[in-house]
Amino acid sequence: MKWARGDGLLIAASGLSLGIFGAALAFWGNPANSGICISCFMENLAGGLGLHGNSRMAYLRPELVGFVAGAFLMALAGREFRPRAGRLPVQGFILGVFLIVGSSVFMGCPIKMMLRLGAGDTSALAGIAGLAAGVFVGVRFLRSGLDLGDETAPSSKLQGMIFPLLFIGLFLVSIAAPGTLIRGVTGPASQAAPVVVSLTAGLVIGVLAQRSRFCVTGSFSNLFLARDTSLLKGLVLLLASATAVNIYLGLFRLGMMDQPGSHPDHLWNAISMLLVGFASVLAGGCPFRQLVLAGEGTVDASVVIAGMLMGGGIVHQWQISSTSAGPTPAGKLAVILGLAYCFAMVRFSRREG
Repeated sequence: MKWARGDGLLIAASGLSLGIFGAALAFWGNPANSGICISCFMENLAGGLGLHGNSRMAYLRPELVGFVAGAFLMALAGREFRPRAGRLPVQGFILGVFLIVGSSVFMGCPIKMMLRLGAGDTSALAGIAGLAAGVFVGVRFLRSGLDLGDETAPSSKLQGMIFPLLFIGLFLVSIAAPGTLIRGVTGPASQAAPVVVSLTAGLVIGVLAQRSRFCVTGSFSNLFLARDTSLLKGLVLLLASATAVNIYLGLFRLGMMDQPGSHPDHLWNAISMLLVGFASVLAGGCPFRQLVLAGEGTVDASVVIAGMLMGGGIVHQWQISSTSAGPTPAGKLAVILGLAYCFAMVRFSRREG
């Protein structure tokens, strides 16, 4: 049976794989409630490359490589590796930075937000409300007429392959020459599932996401744009499967306070994820979707990921990341600047006529 891209069964499989692996990876060794977190993983990678000095957040997560490599291999196998570019690269880079800024102030990406709720952390509800609001705002501006560039313009195969091969190459270097990349020995960096398990989970999820086009923010934008609930059903399955696995493993703890990888400032939980939702619409997908798109050869997504990597460095160098006590003054300012940037991008990207 040949499944078309976006098939309902593939979307369901993507949601289930993210929920099951997201909960199970935390059980197998990843940080609590953070089995899968793209922003955390990018901050880890930035630390591994020496882009910030917080060794507690320095590790090349195999899951990250698996997402890109899985999408890359599936795109090649399905003859869907078609390098393309066209959006404004500098704007995309800065959006990538602010995707990580917003996520770091919330203390997690949209996927971790759902996994936190699946583990009983009800403080994630404020983040979900903010994310949905941010996507809604972005969709309203898209409907009003924005010129964000033509992403269908073909590009060379070399350009499309650079980022996937770079991720795979970094992973091979980390295995063949341990110590080349920085690896923290305390804190979150020291908490990791076995490499083979992490890489396998990433590959499976990457393959499924490439075929299904699953995206957390896309679930909301499809609903707001066309009343299409297909991706939203996958998101519901992500939450349901994560909840079931956490209950089975004894990791489910219902409550709002003192949850791992979270803080109690619900206002800034909402505002920071509003930024992530808004920026994701303008960038063409959530942080996870950017990794999959880069695996397919989308050059613009690679530029956004480069911005995400830079963001992973500055949120620690400039004390933007939140702590369990709440957001920092620098974090609040960075989120406000991010929202101002998104509104400015909208203001100067309208189509004439």
